[in-house]
Amino acid sequence: MSHVKHRSHCVDAGADGLADGGCRVAAPGAAVRGGRGDHTAAPGKLHPVRALMFDSFAGPLRVETLSDPVPAPGGVVVQVGASGICRSDWHAWQGHDPDVVLPHVPGHELAGTVAAVGGGVTRWSVGDRVTVPFVNACGRCAQCAAGEHQVCARQTQPGFTHWGSLAEYVALDAADVNLVALPDGLDDTTAAALGCRYATAFRAVTQVARVRAGEWVAVHGCGGVGLSAVQIAAAAGARVVAVDVSPGALELARALGAEHAVDGAGDVPAAVVELTGGGAHVSLDALGAPVTCANSIRSLRPRGRHVQVGLLPPAQGRADVPMERVIALELGVLGSHGMAAHAYPELLGLIAAGRLDPRPLVTREIGLEQAAGALADVGREPGIAVVTRF
Repeated sequence: MSHVKHRSHCVDAGADGLADGGCRVAAPGAAVRGGRGDHTAAPGKLHPVRALMFDSFAGPLRVETLSDPVPAPGGVVVQVGASGICRSDWHAWQGHDPDVVLPHVPGHELAGTVAAVGGGVTRWSVGDRVTVPFVNACGRCAQCAAGEHQVCARQTQPGFTHWGSLAEYVALDAADVNLVALPDGLDDTTAAALGCRYATAFRAVTQVARVRAGEWVAVHGCGGVGLSAVQIAAAAGARVVAVDVSPGALELARALGAEHAVDGAGDVPAAVVELTGGGAHVSLDALGAPVTCANSIRSLRPRGRHVQVGLLPPAQGRADVPMERVIALELGVLGSHGMAAHAYPELLGLIAAGRLDPRPLVTREIGLEQAAGALADVGREPGIAVVTRF
């Protein structure tokens, strides 16, 4: 998927469809390979793997036994301990992402243990517990040289440019650039969200929006990314207004620190402006739909900052951005796309200190046999579903 063309993106829906997105866009010309036995492995012994697979778009999802993946030079294979299910996996299955080549194994949000190491890897060994950003950066382009791995020009992404993590094993590229070591106190189920939804929200709130204590923050869409943003903004001392069409999602948002909950089916900008006494200082579209993008911008006070976390696939229609309002109120319009591996220590430190806690966001643990149903029904229940039994 091209980050220039902005095709389908990781979107984790809240119940009844108001969701969040903001995880993944692959670079132009990204290689389509990996997990198909096309490279020579170094230390580590693998075996045939069970994986969720489809061989036609929107066709049957089934668990198959496949050939074991082999790490590329510089890459690794990870034994998956946990893998989240989000709407971008659904988009891949539906054929909305032209980078997906059939047959395909979805999944991109994972934690696990290094099982095999490719030639040239120096920082990782078999047995290391890791997670990985959904963007696997090359480490060599101009963007990577500047430390902006999340917009790498030659990125690959498990579950899109090659077979993904809804499987016992997954191949990952450029391990020395992309892997993130997991502390002993962080379990795989919780850590899986760090590769995508939670880390995406963390950077959007703290580094892109630069939320400050006492500011009003509106979060439009309370799926996985949106709920993460609610918790992170509240922990930063912000006053949070959560917006969704699902009462269950709003209830969970309140439990995670939202001060107010707004029904997304109503006049959202008017409600946010009234509740905040003039509009939000920061407003995040965590869904990625024309209506939530426009509502987010219209919810801002003068000189407020809009952050687009959920992508806006052209198939969903173009957003009607009120540029006259952007100009008149001197609003900031910003984009946010994941988080580089080198930025994870701050997030992990806050989790270790107890200031952030992703665990309440995981509302369902399921087996690989249940993954097909969860993928087909993605977004019907609040919170994050994670496959933990393979």
